[in-house]
Amino acid sequence: MIHETAIIHPGAKIAEGVEIGPFSLIGEHVEIGAGTVVASHVVIKGHTTIGRDNRIFQFCSLGEIPQDKKYAGEPTRLEIGDRNTIREYCNFNIGTEQDGGVTRIGDDNWFMASVHIGHDCHVGNTTIMANNVTLGGHVHVGDFAILGGMAAVHQFCIIGAHCMAGGGSIITQDIPPYVIANGSPCTPHGINSEGLRRRGFSAEAIMAVKRAYKALYRQNLALEDARQAIADAVAATPELQLFLDFFARSKRGIIR
Repeated sequence: MIHETAIIHPGAKIAEGVEIGPFSLIGEHVEIGAGTVVASHVVIKGHTTIGRDNRIFQFCSLGEIPQDKKYAGEPTRLEIGDRNTIREYCNFNIGTEQDGGVTRIGDDNWFMASVHIGHDCHVGNTTIMANNVTLGGHVHVGDFAILGGMAAVHQFCIIGAHCMAGGGSIITQDIPPYVIANGSPCTPHGINSEGLRRRGFSAEAIMAVKRAYKALYRQNLALEDARQAIADAVAATPELQLFLDFFARSKRGIIR
């Protein structure tokens, strides 16, 4: 299952059933889980761990050093979960010591061609990133988020769970969960109600999310007052807890 022209360091840990295509290079500290398929001309380096049943297409670069001048060769990591699809020319860097030392990718994500995941980014589960999406360093992306083609996310931003950002968006502040956003600069345009219906959210929960959105964006409330209104509704609608968790982590301010 490993092509004779692939270069595999003797120290690499390759599980049974892994396929590695022609001219790919696997470094010394790489671990690849069972069922993962690595196409031709892929370079996987650094302290990189890849889980089970991933599909990694040709010309990807995974685990290369950060694009950060402060990096001085520390053994930081890239961790990729299970069942991810990583299309052509994707580029995922290892972390830096300035932020925990790990770039982390969850499970069941879909990365289209030429996606860049900068150092110390954390990507959740079941996200979609279309062609040429770029995440600056230290970006956190929540579960089920969708980023359209050529969307660019400033370093240290948070992309909330279940949100959707349109193609070409320039994201320089945090996007709350459930929100649809678009533009340059990126601005809010309602909630991702169709996505929530497809994921099994009840009509009552979706209505509560809509009310939370109105408190944030339509009622001219100060942000602290909007937070309190959402906090008051959490007991009746636990799905709103995502907003409170997001506010607790947000540092760059939210899109307005």
